[in-house]
Amino acid sequence: MKLHKESKGTIAVASILFIAVASVSIYFLEMWSLMIIVPLLIIYGLVFWFFRVPNRDIQDHVENVIAPVDGKVVMIKEVVETEFIKEASIQISIFMSPLNVHICRYPVSGNVIYKKYHPGKYLVAWHEKSSTENERTTVAVESLTKHKVVFRQIAGYVARRIVFYCNEGDQAKAGHEFGFIKFGSRMDIFLPLDTEIICKIGDKTKGGIDVIAKMRD
Repeated sequence: MKLHKESKGTIAVASILFIAVASVSIYFLEMWSLMIIVPLLIIYGLVFWFFRVPNRDIQDHVENVIAPVDGKVVMIKEVVETEFIKEASIQISIFMSPLNVHICRYPVSGNVIYKKYHPGKYLVAWHEKSSTENERTTVAVESLTKHKVVFRQIAGYVARRIVFYCNEGDQAKAGHEFGFIKFGSRMDIFLPLDTEIICKIGDKTKGGIDVIAKMRD
């Protein structure tokens, strides 16, 4: 199983803690140490599972809006995006549990025209105000269909580290990685009002694969 590059520090710390606690348990508890080691081993395995990088066949897209993350669609509504577009848009929000793959991918192909990191709070990721009050990043892409699409990584109550690798002027390719969020969070996508929405609330998405909307020239 391939592991994401963001896993190095976390796995190193988890390994040291696991070895230390297991060693102390064996020394003091002997045969009863399994009562501690087995649950720890499960948690240790989940850390590796969280940072997995699945093999996915990413296609080229022009009109399609691709799910940027693995997760569950929790919101589809008309809002006013106030940071960059500054006009009415359709917001699609996808919540990621700690068990989901947490690679963040471009939802559309085009050119990166805006990026910004915002420090903030750590409200639970499904809270509506988390989109504007939590620690977050905002990226805007001018799509191949000449639409401005904004998407936002949002930290949650558990997620405390967001990374994004894109820069203004970069070429965005739908389905390809641009960032990562550690341990549960949310992605918001803001689309033009005339976008054809294909997904619905409650849908489970597979990042880089599932088409959630279509935009026309």
